[in-house]
Amino acid sequence: MDITIEFTPDPIVMPPAHLPSREIGAALEFHGIVRELENGSALAGLHYEAHEKMARRRLEQHLAELATLYPCVAIHCIHRLGWVPVGEASLYIRILSAHRGEGIALLAATIDRLKQDVPIWKMTQPSPPAP
Repeated sequence: MDITIEFTPDPIVMPPAHLPSREIGAALEFHGIVRELENGSALAGLHYEAHEKMARRRLEQHLAELATLYPCVAIHCIHRLGWVPVGEASLYIRILSAHRGEGIALLAATIDRLKQDVPIWKMTQPSPPAP
């Protein structure tokens, strides 16, 4: 499986879709959008920090393991760092696979693993009180 992992402080710009094979039957995209409410409190956005080297290594380990369970052609993962306002994507994942089942399973498992123990942390920034 071709694995691409990026961290960026900039808004996520989706890379152009490129199908490296005519055997790709599913191209899945996930956009993790910052919501306005977190545990019932209004937010202006989230601030993300990461230990990039460790985060990349841990995510690569997870994806190598998951590739044996859910064989896919490619996964492209972009995670924002720094300030991400409400309504913008903090996470983007594109998966290319021969069949939708493996792609959907890989997508769900990747997000679960990322939240489980990849060293990326989010801090909330409350919205200012209404006048």
